[in-house]
Amino acid sequence: MKSDEALAAARDLMTVFAEETGLASNRNPRRYLWTDAFAVCNFLELFRRTGEKAWRDLALRLVSQVHRVLGRYRDDGPRTGWLSGLDEKEGERHPTAGGLRIGKELKERGADEPFDEELEWERDGQYYHYLTKWMHALDRLGTVLDDPAFIVWGVELARTAHDRFVYVPKAGTLQRLYWKMSTDLSRPLVSSMGQHDPLDGLVTLSQLRGKGRSGGMAEQLSALDAAIDDLSEISRRQNLITGDALGIGGLLFDACRMAQLYLLGEFDRLALLEQALDAALLGLESFAVRSPLRLPAEFRLAFRELGLAIGLRGVEKMRRLFAENPEAFEKSLAARIEAFSKYLPLGEGIESFWIDGANRGGAGWREHRRINGVMLATRLLPEGFLSI
Repeated sequence: MKSDEALAAARDLMTVFAEETGLASNRNPRRYLWTDAFAVCNFLELFRRTGEKAWRDLALRLVSQVHRVLGRYRDDGPRTGWLSGLDEKEGERHPTAGGLRIGKELKERGADEPFDEELEWERDGQYYHYLTKWMHALDRLGTVLDDPAFIVWGVELARTAHDRFVYVPKAGTLQRLYWKMSTDLSRPLVSSMGQHDPLDGLVTLSQLRGKGRSGGMAEQLSALDAAIDDLSEISRRQNLITGDALGIGGLLFDACRMAQLYLLGEFDRLALLEQALDAALLGLESFAVRSPLRLPAEFRLAFRELGLAIGLRGVEKMRRLFAENPEAFEKSLAARIEAFSKYLPLGEGIESFWIDGANRGGAGWREHRRINGVMLATRLLPEGFLSI
């Protein structure tokens, strides 16, 4: 799609999102942390591309809404106030200190309720990998607007997440991360570890540390050093290979950020970058063999495919970085990036399929229309999300 067409389509998608979720309308706010993190980056990129301050204002309004809605207890629960337990004034100053709710429709599972795997997907709580996406969004906002306050909020969220999600199962065993925790971060709801959560955390905290260092926040960042070491050790032990489209896209997103951080001198764990690229390539090979993109729209989940398509935009960005800085990277890394070239048309195919309004008319798209629309906009304007 041509640049001006992509810009126009992204504008339309994000305008609908803002109206439907109560950001630019009188509707009650409907906040969901994953989608909102992508949306912040999209609004910032629209502001950068057009110079229209209305897009910047939407990004700021969205951050405020997320903190006021997801940083506090639900209206239908017994507890009120900020998740951190801070009073109103201090909670406003430190809105991420207690983490942020997912934003699911159903309340979290009570301590005395039995676990139901299928139902758990619809229940509230806190996800580590949603928190890292919000850290990234805050980092982007602080960078684009040159306002360190957003970086500070990201660092405070990173410290809380590490303190509560990382644990040692029993004496003498290795550290792990909980997949999902209760709203108040007092107990795990799902104890298994997300396959890519440690790597995502490592990259995101390294990103925050780099920005904070350049912003003179040495005191606030001291706790991140130990957390980064912990996450690096956990990541090193992880098998990153997945055939899931969204998982592959996430690996490529992390790889893209690692490459940028390396150029800035903020990331020196190149073995992990190689590991992520190798895993993503193997996953893509498996995905291509299965050919799920041949299925009709009603049998496809757009947001998962679009996650892959966004990750492939990250490959394009890495190719440019390597071409512009040939002396900075080993030739073996450049060869790894080139190995993805034959899969770039997959991203174009996913984009073309979902930009077609005829494929967005079914129940599958409508059921997830907000996350689908926002991630399609990210594919169309990827720099806002892929940059650090």
